[in-house]
Order: sequence, then C-alpha cells, then structure tokens
Amino acid sequence: QLKLVESGGDLVQPGGSLRLSCAASGFSLDRYLVGWFRQVPGKEREGLSCIDSGGRTTFYATSVKDRFTISRDTAKNTVTLLMNNLKPEDTAMYYCAVLTVCSPTLRVSYAHTWGQGTVVTVSS
Repeated sequence: QLKLVESGGDLVQPGGSLRLSCAASGFSLDRYLVGWFRQVPGKEREGLSCIDSGGRTTFYATSVKDRFTISRDTAKNTVTLLMNNLKPEDTAMYYCAVLTVCSPTLRVSYAHTWGQGTVVTVSS
C-alpha cells in the first residue's frame, strides 16, 4: 500500500523559510512523479510544483516560482519542498502526492496518492 507522510509545517514570520518533507513508505518514491499542492479552506487545491522520477525536470506555479525549490533525497526516500521568502498568502495546508503527469500546469486530477497534509502558517 502506497503511503505518503508530510512533515515540516510550522508557524513562520513573513520572509522566513521552511522545509517540507514528503516521506514514502511501502514503495520507492524515486520511481514516481511527485508533486506538492496546497489548500486554503474554502478554496480549490492549488498545484505548486512537481518533479520527475529522475529529479532532473521540475515545474513551478507562477505564485511560488523563484521562492520554492523541489528536490529528491533518494537515500531518505523523500521529496522536499524548500520554501523561502514566505508570505502570509502562503498560509495553507500543504500536501504531497504521487502523480501520473508532471507538467507546468499541475492539476489535482494528476494525483492518485495523497499524504495527510502539513500546516504552514505565515504570520507576524
């Protein structure tokens, strides 16, 4: 059974940084496309970034491009989302997912396995 667990969410001040981790159990994550999404209550889930199985191709939503970086750690079987220069509008529940497609437009429909989420709050 595929299982993903996110961690690293926290309360951080505007301009700060956080590193979110997506850990896999029961399978090797480096065989799969992986993406990060976020959701604010009352709004649709937003695709942020994805990475291919080789870790060489990545895509980012305009809202996070040049601030967020997605990467793989094969030894730890994780995918990390490094978030810099955080803004209050980045406050959300963040999810990782295994994808069928990793493209510049990251759709919720591309995800077939989700983690439970981790909360990021950006506030002074």
